[in-house]
Amino acid sequence: MAKELKDLTKRSEDYSKWYNELVVKADLAEQSAVRGCMVIKPYGYAIWEKMQQTLDNMFKETGVQNAYFPLLIPKSFLCREAEHVEGFAKECAVVTHYRLKNDPDGKGVIVDPAARLEEELIVRPTSETIIWGTYKNWIHSYRDLPLLINQWANVMRWEMRTRMFLRTSEFLWQEGHCAHATAEESEARTVQMINVYADFAEKYMAMPVIKGVKSANERFAGALNTYTIEAMMQDGKALQSGTSHNLGQNFAKAFDVTFMNKDNKPELVWANSWGVSTRLMGALIMTHSDDNGLVLPPHLAPIQVVIVPIYKNNDQLAEISKAVEPIVKNLKALGVSVKYDDADNRRPGFKFADYELKGVPVRLAIGARDLENGTVELMRRDTLEKETVSLEGIENRIVNELEDIQKSLFNRALKLREEHTYKVDSYDEFKEKIENGGFFLCHWDGTPETEEKIKEETKATIRCIPLDSEEEEGVDMVSGKPSKRRVIFARAY
Repeated sequence: MAKELKDLTKRSEDYSKWYNELVVKADLAEQSAVRGCMVIKPYGYAIWEKMQQTLDNMFKETGVQNAYFPLLIPKSFLCREAEHVEGFAKECAVVTHYRLKNDPDGKGVIVDPAARLEEELIVRPTSETIIWGTYKNWIHSYRDLPLLINQWANVMRWEMRTRMFLRTSEFLWQEGHCAHATAEESEARTVQMINVYADFAEKYMAMPVIKGVKSANERFAGALNTYTIEAMMQDGKALQSGTSHNLGQNFAKAFDVTFMNKDNKPELVWANSWGVSTRLMGALIMTHSDDNGLVLPPHLAPIQVVIVPIYKNNDQLAEISKAVEPIVKNLKALGVSVKYDDADNRRPGFKFADYELKGVPVRLAIGARDLENGTVELMRRDTLEKETVSLEGIENRIVNELEDIQKSLFNRALKLREEHTYKVDSYDEFKEKIENGGFFLCHWDGTPETEEKIKEETKATIRCIPLDSEEEEGVDMVSGKPSKRRVIFARAY
């Protein structure tokens, strides 16, 4: 394990390589036999489960219910909303046949040409079409609204260049799809859900985010408006970490979803959709981790505290285990996830390195001498600082340490973002500074032409128009045309 840690590429040398190695070495995921797809391993999935459970509870507190819709979508459904299908057409995986047969040449199996589907089926890239085709059967009256539905699912978007968690052909996510009687209600829900995502990112992931609106070029295919939360990774690149889309009546028109209003007149419903994915795992890694491995915020760590006994013989182990038992019990009663690792097939040094690599927030090491002195060694993963503390009241000490780690990680990430956010008015200065990453507050004339020119020449995109931005008269750094406010440009994952 010590060698594995030593072999982990440093962030300063190659950030991308560091990330790819860490995902594998920390036992989060690995490449699969299917091109562009990954296997999420138990430890990585445990983190995703904590994210999922937390978000699921937050959704339900707003009145959302879970459902599940088919993985396969008739091609004709995607044809009904032209802008939507155009946005995903190049990424779709298509099912054309429903049967295999033995190869007459004895070379395994082949697709049976006689089993071609009458209509091709698309492996869902997103579920708006199949869901709105279903909502037509569910919505008849204003009494059926609002309809607030979420599904946890997998989706397929055929990617040419992949990176585990950040961009894979298949990934896990949730997608909420809501129907409303009025435009105002739908807009309010759209904003409400981006606020839920922001709260989750900051309170649980310890990841500061900027809430904003996407430009027309960057918004979701088929949406009137897209809200986003944008986070800065340690290399200065942006990561879109959650989106919420106001879909207007586009999908209601495409699938003829109407309701009888209170005046007994038919109206088209108003729609929104919102989602986050396993991309949040990538965000978690790149926001906090270091050259020694993962650094996990306590609110999402599968193991918040690990206790490692140091002993020379079975008698000492038995004595330590007896002393640790009530501590473990008390920590669990306080809602702390704790592991007592008394496995005899790995030495303490190996365990220390392993839990450090996996980002466990707090480690306790306790030996026979510690028992005599009534002490224990406590190490914080965020700072790697060790301290000998009293066993008396250790449970409350740990709870306080965990909360302090959570706050410290957020503040550290916020400080990095603030130090790498710049106001820039000169295009030459922008082109020079963008090479080192960061968020750039620049005036924009509002035209897609200017936006596209900047993207082509610098690989930077408009991440969002911040919701809290105030009007500030200025001129576009490229076109020289008037601008009413600054937007955030950055290179992004």
